[in-house]
Amino acid sequence: MKIVIVGAYGTMGSYLANAFEKEHEVVRVGRQSGNIQVDITSPESIEAMYKKLGAFDALICTAGPTYVGPWKNLTDATFRKGVDGKMMGQINLVLIGQHYINPKGSFTLITGAVTHEPQRNFANASAANAAVEGFVKGAAIELEKGIRINAVSPGVIENSPQYFPFFPGEVPVTMQQLEYGFRKSVFGANTGQVIRLG
Repeated sequence: MKIVIVGAYGTMGSYLANAFEKEHEVVRVGRQSGNIQVDITSPESIEAMYKKLGAFDALICTAGPTYVGPWKNLTDATFRKGVDGKMMGQINLVLIGQHYINPKGSFTLITGAVTHEPQRNFANASAANAAVEGFVKGAAIELEKGIRINAVSPGVIENSPQYFPFFPGEVPVTMQQLEYGFRKSVFGANTGQVIRLG
């Protein structure tokens, strides 16, 4: 199976790439790293990425910039970081990618626990995540050729201790739990699902 990982040089993406490449062909895509690069805030960049990739069987996205900071600093401009990045960036990966993915392929997007359990400083992420989860459910009933789509929604992950102070009392999601959440989406039969971890 040819699996494309967008965000493959971040904490989650690099772990997943190392895990999946033991059994499959993994194409690592980064914003500034790797042989194939993409700026997911640009539809033109996404289109160019797919033209370089050619046909593929699954796409995982662990990228999705949002604004993290105090509520009082949210403005139209700062809020658009999540709208253009985590929301439309991931949505465009699917809208454009559906024309390149193999029949019976799958898309797996990333959201997060702040969708359902908001935390201070994460209002932008909460909104962008909720939009992505709504998109996943809506897209699942209309994608053709047996193409599936799901989202993985982890809490704070163990390999990102810099975020622990933002999530008091939360038990971190292990990297193995994260991996198996993505395995469920990529290799299972589910579609239109939000796979919650933690």
